[in-house]
Amino acid sequence: MKTPSAIERRKTRQIMVGGVAVGGDAPISVQSMTNTETCDVAATVAQIEALGAVGADIVRVSVPTMEAAEAFREIRAAVSLPLVADIHFDHRIALEVLEHGVDCLRINPGNIGREERVRAVVGSARDKGVPMRIGVNAGSLGKALLRKYREPNATAMIESALQQIEILDKLDFHDFKISLKSSDVFMTLAAYRGLAGQIDNPFHLGITEAGGLRGGTVKSAIGIGALLMEGIGDTIRVSLAADPVEEIKVGFDILKSLGLRHKGVNLVACPSCSRQNFDVIDIVNQLEQRLEDIITPVEVAVIGCIVNGPGEAREAEIGLTGASPANMAYLDGAPHHKVDNAELLDELEAMVRRRVMEKQAAAKNIIASA
Repeated sequence: MKTPSAIERRKTRQIMVGGVAVGGDAPISVQSMTNTETCDVAATVAQIEALGAVGADIVRVSVPTMEAAEAFREIRAAVSLPLVADIHFDHRIALEVLEHGVDCLRINPGNIGREERVRAVVGSARDKGVPMRIGVNAGSLGKALLRKYREPNATAMIESALQQIEILDKLDFHDFKISLKSSDVFMTLAAYRGLAGQIDNPFHLGITEAGGLRGGTVKSAIGIGALLMEGIGDTIRVSLAADPVEEIKVGFDILKSLGLRHKGVNLVACPSCSRQNFDVIDIVNQLEQRLEDIITPVEVAVIGCIVNGPGEAREAEIGLTGASPANMAYLDGAPHHKVDNAELLDELEAMVRRRVMEKQAAAKNIIASA
């Protein structure tokens, strides 16, 4: 089995987004945002359920109008995942969703308006035990900051965050997390690093407007991954111009690669070469598709030849090493049985699903005996 992560995480206070703990010693949560029209309740509910099916911990929903706030009421009643309402400018919308069971508000106190409006939102959130997320974005900094700094930069982002924090501090409200996002990786890193030592609130990580599926994945993995390796980050959202389901998959892949969280199949596979005894690329692609529904953590290694195969297979729960005349399947690091090429895909899937069933049964027994 792989060794656990040696990353020492930044110490932060903990908030609760619904039933999901964020910060402190809680696992780093993975979230996404719906891209449906919020007033289309059926479509939004379907997307939230799809996100939940691949392991999403939290889902954010844009609520730009009072009509959307009414739709949010129906959405909240239809799903079980914690929901964050994304709100700007109109404090009445925030007050409305607070009545409809929202689990967190994504809001910037500074763009709500007069102090009494902010006070009303904060008061209602406090009464209902609902936390907030202050979201600083390099693309929407205030005019005063842009005049001062001439262009977006990390220092301006940090100052914006501290201004928002000061508003909440004056109201004695500390139940919030912070994000400081830019589409520029270096600006994002500098902003999070610069604020990390000044506050103890949890951080929501992301590279905003990162790009399409491939480019956005690479940019997010570099930016989010770099911060996570330094122990910075308590919840993450990978922003992709793609199906939001892909954001959740990539988010968990980033966490798995750093040993910070394990959900679903962690597949180690060789890039393949002329030594391979079966078509590694085809087997891996098909196996990933077949196992997309699995969220129980399972370590799997698929290696095409006996050069690196036995070593990788010994480190995995389930392994496959290409060999002649027959390939060798490994279970818990030991050779288990031989598998012909024609049976590879079905046999690997069956082994993984048996392991999942074993883990689920063991977990139920632990709960029953507690």
